[in-house]
Amino acid sequence: MIYTLREKFTDNILVLLLVFTGGGLLFVFNRNTMYYIFLVLLVGVILMNSFKLKRQLLNSVVSTSIFVISLFIINFLFANSEQSLDKYLYYLTVIVSSILFYVHFKNNRGISIFLARLNFVLKLICIHSLINFIAYFFVYDQLFDIGGIEQIGDTERYVCRTYNYLFYYASDDITLSVMNLFGFEFCRNQGLFWEPGVLQIFLNLFFFLEAFIYKRNRWLLIIGFVILGTYSTTGILILIGQLIYLFLNRFSENKLLLPIIFLSFIPIYFVFSVNIEEKLKGNRVFSFQKRLFDFTQPLFIAASHPLTGIGLDYHEFQKLRYEFYIDTESLELINETLGVSLKGAGTSLGSTNSITFLCAAMGFPTAILFVFMFLRQKIINDHRLLFFFIVFISVMSEPLFLRPFFFIFVISGFYHFFLKFTSIRTKLS
Repeated sequence: MIYTLREKFTDNILVLLLVFTGGGLLFVFNRNTMYYIFLVLLVGVILMNSFKLKRQLLNSVVSTSIFVISLFIINFLFANSEQSLDKYLYYLTVIVSSILFYVHFKNNRGISIFLARLNFVLKLICIHSLINFIAYFFVYDQLFDIGGIEQIGDTERYVCRTYNYLFYYASDDITLSVMNLFGFEFCRNQGLFWEPGVLQIFLNLFFFLEAFIYKRNRWLLIIGFVILGTYSTTGILILIGQLIYLFLNRFSENKLLLPIIFLSFIPIYFVFSVNIEEKLKGNRVFSFQKRLFDFTQPLFIAASHPLTGIGLDYHEFQKLRYEFYIDTESLELINETLGVSLKGAGTSLGSTNSITFLCAAMGFPTAILFVFMFLRQKIINDHRLLFFFIVFISVMSEPLFLRPFFFIFVISGFYHFFLKFTSIRTKLS
């Protein structure tokens, strides 16, 4: 099959938009418009290749669509309180775009081409992020605020600072997120995403693709440096995990690479130690407490509504969690188990933890099923557990699991589950 330049360009645009659905500023500032554009492009490429649609793929995709949409309908009908129809229409958009994207690459291109396009897009993002980090030292006094409205974690109002819409820097509405590390001041790098913790996900995925799928080393030091620039606890933790895995994986293959991996591990570990100290005892303790609270409280809410959850409407979730308190006995048990004091009693903010929010919003059966289907995905077949570790740890600290970029892996799991039944039916007929 000849892969033309036009097809490559189209696929690059589709993959770029897919990545930006996972927390990109393009979708923060223009969410509805960008989803319309994304869907139109997907429908276009599907229609152009409709004559090539395989029967088994079509049958499995239809079964997947019906089943997944049914889960969301059941959740809407049996939610704890009245839900916003607009919110569920948004999730319908997520489901449809995820399915169409998966169908396009599964039927018309192949998963290997998808990974190649993803790697190319992540490389561009890494290059921009590197320039973004360096540019701050030259343009920090020429920045201005820009804002957008989307439900992203804690609030509907989002503000960051930019230099001529080329570079973007994390802001808390008042000051830039400037860190001081060993006397060196820098602004946390968010690249083209709404938060540094989101950028680190895609940088770590780029590291994963380069190190373990394509087995190339030339980008790894640069990626590691850019991840450190995010100063994300989760991002640095995942990077350390990947370096350890890389050390063990290459132990018998390339002895010359091992000292480089070991030496690079030392400064990263020191930065991680300082980061953790700030989260536990320093001026960033609120961030740690918020994420710890977002891990625990939704699980208690889910325990009160274990089957169908309280619904996906974020506003209703915020209202409920403001009035929901963890009892003293359970709070003491959490503190003893984790060895860390949970100081939060209640909050009206949204949850930063995708998995525990999913448990609270849709109930344990659906949440467990989605995570299980993510594990069964067939897009990344090599080093699957490491890939799962990267994504699972990341979405435990960012509200992104129900975004198209991550949801296509859930769709892949469902697709291959239903494919077994459609294959048997086809043989019998």
